[in-house]
Amino acid sequence: MMPFAVTTQGAQQPAPAPKQFGISSPISLAAPKDTDRELTQKLIETLQPFGVFEEEEELQRRILILQKLNNLVKEWIREISESRNLPQAVIENVGGKIFTFGSYRLGVHTKGADIDALCVAPRHVDRNDFFTSFYDKLKLQEEVKDLRAVEEAFVPVIKLCFDGIEIDILFARLALQTIPEDLDLRDDSLLKNLDIRCIRSLNGCRVTDEILHLVPNIDSFRLTLRAIKLWAKCHNIYSNILGFLGGVSWAMLVARTCQLYPNAIASTLVRKFFLVFSEWEWPNPVLLKEPEERNLNLPVWDPRVNPSDRYHLMPIITPAYPQQNSTYNVSVSTRMVMIEEFKQGLAITHEILLNKAEWSKLFEAPSFFQKYKHYIVLLASAPTEKQHLEWVGLVESKIRILVGSLEKNEFITLAHVNPQSFPAPKETADKEEFRTMWVIGLVLKKPENSEILSIDLTYDIQSFTDTVYRQAINSKMFEMDMKIAAMHLRRKELHQLLPNHVLQKKETHLTESVRLTAVTDSSLLLSIDSENSMTAPSPTGTMKTGPLTGNPQGRNSPALAVMAASVTNIQFPDVSLQHVNPIESSGIALSESIPQIPSQPTISPPPKPTMTRVVSSTHLVNHPSRPSGNTATNIPNPILGV
Repeated sequence: MMPFAVTTQGAQQPAPAPKQFGISSPISLAAPKDTDRELTQKLIETLQPFGVFEEEEELQRRILILQKLNNLVKEWIREISESRNLPQAVIENVGGKIFTFGSYRLGVHTKGADIDALCVAPRHVDRNDFFTSFYDKLKLQEEVKDLRAVEEAFVPVIKLCFDGIEIDILFARLALQTIPEDLDLRDDSLLKNLDIRCIRSLNGCRVTDEILHLVPNIDSFRLTLRAIKLWAKCHNIYSNILGFLGGVSWAMLVARTCQLYPNAIASTLVRKFFLVFSEWEWPNPVLLKEPEERNLNLPVWDPRVNPSDRYHLMPIITPAYPQQNSTYNVSVSTRMVMIEEFKQGLAITHEILLNKAEWSKLFEAPSFFQKYKHYIVLLASAPTEKQHLEWVGLVESKIRILVGSLEKNEFITLAHVNPQSFPAPKETADKEEFRTMWVIGLVLKKPENSEILSIDLTYDIQSFTDTVYRQAINSKMFEMDMKIAAMHLRRKELHQLLPNHVLQKKETHLTESVRLTAVTDSSLLLSIDSENSMTAPSPTGTMKTGPLTGNPQGRNSPALAVMAASVTNIQFPDVSLQHVNPIESSGIALSESIPQIPSQPTISPPPKPTMTRVVSSTHLVNHPSRPSGNTATNIPNPILGV
């Protein structure tokens, strides 16, 4: 739509107002220039080697697989209908359908990506049927491998591999007698009289479809989203579970950018994405449409009503009812890291605009293992591969709790967890054991009137391990040899656990040696010796946790043994988070006003609590487990230092 008046037959008629996408007027209606088209083509050429575009043959294979799955659903629902003696007229038109959502539905899936699917059934087919008779039907299909049901999950799911493609299938039972082929899941009336699990299952499809309806140009949106998702993965900020953003959150940020620049193409939209969100005044929420109340009594994100919503740090609100914040896992540290990356992205895209850099620079992985001086390494181990997969999933889902605890420490400015996990070296070569580790980079605050800082992280890690073990025991997945270890390493010591190609820079091998020493059957101790002179004693922080070996309750006991305190002695000053001001580095003049909707009301997050610290000695000590309940609050959190 043209943004200016059109003259006809000598009379000036105002042009119809351009369609408004989103909750505010666009920032710019400028059409793309030739240079924008050239940059977009270069962007496409840069993306291709990364495998973000699927070949036509592979795409057709996915379509065929989904057709087979859809036919299976229809056949299964018809069989259920016949077994329940429904009228023949109903049976003939009973329907049933497979819907897709997530990256496949958005049209931005990559090579080899899985498919998120939803099975929609009429009211006489229930969830128990889905997990019994439909599961059995899938089991009979020769193309189906690795079939497993996760019925007790927050969103119950059947997982399978269909002819080489991983598929997750959710289930929703609608209050309809039949499921028509042209069913539009965006219809809010479909949510009436549904149980909460069906509403959760429907939410993925409803949000995905709503996003596609709220962007001005789907092709430009898709190409921009492919670029931003690749950038986020390369820069280690793509993980909802660890407190960064997941796929749907990145999609909503890109969609909002498209709304603000409705006529722009991908090269411009990528640049504007970084401009908008490097300047966004969080915690003002990102909204793609005005929230609507449907009087269905479902919980929605609303800081005016829900006090807990007022403390969300980076709210990005889903556009489909019931509206939810898709980023409730974001912490102070992860938001700080992402904002820094937005600013870096803005500076790089400005260089690209000026032909001072290529698109490939945007997708260069940052040197996480060179960025910080101090790291915490978490290790999760289990004796069998099956137990290890379950254990790793549980530990990873709780790491953000540890990050939150670290952030509350008055001497820790930032705790940056790398979303990528790594295989860890075995304790002993002849022992069958599966081990995974995660790395958290730390930025530390220099204490006043001192060059040396010593921090005791015992209780922070104890609280984290307590939570993990408690949930493992409650869900009956815990096995005796499932263990967690946590240790502090300096940057120069990382090469002892990580290969050079991961560290991205050839390390100067020092004379430290890492010894994995078995202390008891249920715990490990990682100790570091150094022949290098240091300005302060440096006991390497290591915490070992696990159920007490001598406990008569055995594997069902939630009791934990802390084998050593987690202590870090730190020399200042030479640790700092690099801050790059894209305005200064690129000469950009930010003259565009970013429309933002303040949360109602806008309430700042609560201040960090001040912790009482007691100076003690420099050596490792064993602490008793932290008491639970009210008595825990009366115990000071000691710091061991010089």
